[in-house]
Amino acid sequence: MDTWETLEQECGSCHACPLGNGRQRLVFGDGCRTAEIMFIGEGPGQREDEEGIPFVGPAGKLLDDMMELIGLDRSKVYIANVVKCRPPRNRDPMNVEQEMCLPWLRRQTALLRPKMIVCLGRIAAQAVMKPDFRITKEHGQWIRKAGVWITAIYHPSALLRDVYKRPETFLDLKAIQAKAREICSRTDLSTP
Repeated sequence: MDTWETLEQECGSCHACPLGNGRQRLVFGDGCRTAEIMFIGEGPGQREDEEGIPFVGPAGKLLDDMMELIGLDRSKVYIANVVKCRPPRNRDPMNVEQEMCLPWLRRQTALLRPKMIVCLGRIAAQAVMKPDFRITKEHGQWIRKAGVWITAIYHPSALLRDVYKRPETFLDLKAIQAKAREICSRTDLSTP
């Protein structure tokens, strides 16, 4: 049976794909390991690779601000990525890399047992929700898989590049807040 410590240790020795050989640090996950809400991104960038923590660069700062809008912070959620090692030049993780890493994400999710998953961007949504997910048309929509409510919003880095997506994302965040208030019994979503 997995524990957080053994899972992270096993993941740290993984070299099933070339990404493991090029990383500085494994970016396993961050946050509350008993959280009811899980955020999933696509993969680490340069800052994450240097620090070993997901979402610590500019997109991470924006994610923190987005969570704060709805009464969340890293102490109330768990944040992980589809791939645990940085793709070169921050390119999208290839399908084969995602396939090698998805078992780690599934095991993290099984340990956490969240009530809600928020996919950050198209790649996470395609890996977790459905392969043909279209973020521009389907963001903010909910599905239920294995008793877990799942939605996707624009990736924070996309919002840094295109501020015109921010009003839609604000509505998606408010829907996440409402759903969390409905289904999460241990998560305080009091807004500042």
